[in-house]
Amino acid sequence: PKSSLLVLVPFPSPSPASFPIVPPTPPPSPPPAAAMPVYRIRGVDVDFPYDAYDCQITYMDRVLQSLQQGNNALLESPTGTGKTLCLLCSALAWRRTFGEFLRGGGGGGGGGGSQPSGSQQSGASATQSSSYPVIIYASRTHSQLRQVIKELKATSYRPKMAVLGSREQMCIHEEVSKLRGKAQNNGCHYLCKKRLCRHNNIVTDYMKNNTELGSEPFDIEDLVNIGRTKGPCPYYISRELSKSVDILFAPYNYLIDPGNRRSLTGISWNNAVLIFDEAHNLESICADAASFDLLTSNLTSCITEAQECIQLCSFKRSIENSAEKQFDPENYAILKALLMALEKKIGELVIDSKELGYTKPGSYIYEFLSELNITSETSKKLIETIDSASLLLEEGNSGETKAGVKAKSTVSRLETIRDMLDIIFKGGGQNHAKYYSFHVNESSRQTSGDSLQVFGKASRTLSWWCFNPGLAMEEFLKLGVRSIILTSGTLSPLDSLAMELNLEFPVRLENPHVISQDQIWVGVVPVGPSGHPLNSSYRTRETVKYKQELGTVIVNFARIVPDGLLVFFPSYSMMDKCIDYWKNRNHEHSVDDSTIWQRMCKHKQPVIEPRQSSNFPNAIEDYAAKLRDPSTSGAIFFAVCRGKVSEGLDFADRAGRAVIVTGMPFSTPTDPKVRLKREYLDKQAKPSNKNPK
Repeated sequence: PKSSLLVLVPFPSPSPASFPIVPPTPPPSPPPAAAMPVYRIRGVDVDFPYDAYDCQITYMDRVLQSLQQGNNALLESPTGTGKTLCLLCSALAWRRTFGEFLRGGGGGGGGGGSQPSGSQQSGASATQSSSYPVIIYASRTHSQLRQVIKELKATSYRPKMAVLGSREQMCIHEEVSKLRGKAQNNGCHYLCKKRLCRHNNIVTDYMKNNTELGSEPFDIEDLVNIGRTKGPCPYYISRELSKSVDILFAPYNYLIDPGNRRSLTGISWNNAVLIFDEAHNLESICADAASFDLLTSNLTSCITEAQECIQLCSFKRSIENSAEKQFDPENYAILKALLMALEKKIGELVIDSKELGYTKPGSYIYEFLSELNITSETSKKLIETIDSASLLLEEGNSGETKAGVKAKSTVSRLETIRDMLDIIFKGGGQNHAKYYSFHVNESSRQTSGDSLQVFGKASRTLSWWCFNPGLAMEEFLKLGVRSIILTSGTLSPLDSLAMELNLEFPVRLENPHVISQDQIWVGVVPVGPSGHPLNSSYRTRETVKYKQELGTVIVNFARIVPDGLLVFFPSYSMMDKCIDYWKNRNHEHSVDDSTIWQRMCKHKQPVIEPRQSSNFPNAIEDYAAKLRDPSTSGAIFFAVCRGKVSEGLDFADRAGRAVIVTGMPFSTPTDPKVRLKREYLDKQAKPSNKNPK
């Protein structure tokens, strides 16, 4: 049964291993020989830093097949089979068949940020680079990219590289670096436009005098160090470098989010190779990037901002005595009136059932908005007005008189309306609406901390959900990308993934693990010691019986398993409830007086995954310290599926002698988004399909 307890026990290697909890390392291959082995695969010589396993050769073969044929690929290879290293070595070996890697001078003359520079010296290198395909390597998070760049250092390849990050990670301006989100971007644009940021002003010269930058692997931290010691802006250095590279590292959302992608000027998409590593949740990221949820509480904040703009405008005019056309109070008054009408209209929709909400086909959004005279045509004017509003609010907050930017400015809420209009009127057409659902639901509880909510008034959310993740992928095909490679430890079933993404994937691989069957035991534990079923489904997981039985099972495992034991719960609340119960109670049949928790702690010292990300490094250190403590027989880490412990960390050797999964975090079937997505997929499977899957 899917709701039982799942236990996984890897059998330890005989060596007394040390305990690093670090992000995943390549498989335990022999140390690099003096000369790296060279493998000839599909006519390409691939330098590999270790003796490769069979599954690694197969994997590199598929990567090369995809690149040589210009086809898309789905490549599944279990965690620990060194897929990152295989990807880098095979892709860079293929890239080198076109000619040597780029060297200094690339991107040197591109002006720091928004100023065009007088220098023409990068002309030659820029054209030189454009004839070669660029490799764009994307992963989900920056910490995963840091790992990838670390792997690149282990290879013999030294391509010209760049890594993209956000201003939040890279800005070193004393005022702007304190801001967040859109406010930070606006603050940066404002200062650069007025040439008031000394870091941005020297980027061009720094790039001209340091043409070798990017020839050795580097990380975001390295760029920030250059900025702190030498002064140029790390953010704009990374943007300049990215214009002429062999390989570019970036987080997913930079490529998938249309706004972010627009800002990446200078990348030659034509014939580029896109690699999505850790691609197992790519569909949900693609669908989310094309969807929006508009809370009425956020609308209220937008109305307040529009009102501020009207006041700032009138104030600006009275001081400057000019009628600047861009800042016409009349425009902001129209914007405010429209937003108020939208708020009223959302509030007037009749919702018969709170559980079902108000649902219409995706195309209904055009009818809904046209009643407010928001159409494809008028939306252009609205977007212009919102853009100028952002500038106006920025100037208003920075108090024009001072050179700096005051850190008091908040996030510009109006930007969310702009993004929403962008999604709805994408490309001026309505063709994409058939992949959407229009949904409004009501929640009486406060949803977000910063909403200005009228007490007791129910808050509504207008959602336009995209159920076709392939829309984002289509954009890449329009840009003329050569191959898209998706890889992860868990991609199967490959058919449904390919169907969801609406792309052809002629090259596919499901690799076996390098670990043999007798090195690991996986089993399902259906009942506890007193015969009570371990069913973690919604109906039974709250019962006293279940919590007692689960606690006793974990006590038994803690007694038998040496060193580190990991226990995963479906959610934070479930973990908290179980631990609270165990701390106060014992099993009814137990002869021992102590609580279940005390019995666990007798065998292993506990560490609990914190909800706050900032406390997480301390929890990891605490776990490592408790494992090293000779006075006990190890430690037990209580964590949450899909949380911070569940991905990107390597519990090697003593750190993870067994893993217990108490239940799966399935989304509730009554959740409107889940329900509508299922209906959408059922519809997809039925109609004219001769061979429905």
